[in-house]
Amino acid sequence: MQRKNYFLKTSRFNKNKRNGIAMIMAITVLVIIATIMALSLSLTTQTSKRTTDLYLYEQSVLLSHSAAEYALLKMSQSGPCNINNLNFNHGAGNLYNINIEMRYISLITSQCQMNANGIGRDYANVITNETSGTVLMDITVTVNANATTEPIRYFRRSIQKL
Repeated sequence: MQRKNYFLKTSRFNKNKRNGIAMIMAITVLVIIATIMALSLSLTTQTSKRTTDLYLYEQSVLLSHSAAEYALLKMSQSGPCNINNLNFNHGAGNLYNINIEMRYISLITSQCQMNANGIGRDYANVITNETSGTVLMDITVTVNANATTEPIRYFRRSIQKL
């Protein structure tokens, strides 16, 4: 029987060299995967924050339109020129604060001229009957500060015919 010399292939020195390269490759792969995971986690949190803020903003826009309709309903129930300001909250836990300020555009001889204290409530006096009976509404919808990290406030100015 002839003995073959495999001294270099089976030596202890060669095995350690292979294991060292495998360890470096494994650490490199783990660093690359950890970097990708950190980047994806960062993008996920930013995307969810943007989605939440966009939802709250769009909801504020829709609530401002509804608030204008609600103010017109309240004015029709209470009579002309009786309401100057409306404040109310909407949503679970009073998420939205809605404030409506109204100024009336009417004829000089209308009942909107003076309130009970004798102070004028008109925004403007007009001479024509066609323009009389109009209200200028400033609608402000503010999102509760606990609901979002950045303040969300929507302002809308609207002219409505009574």
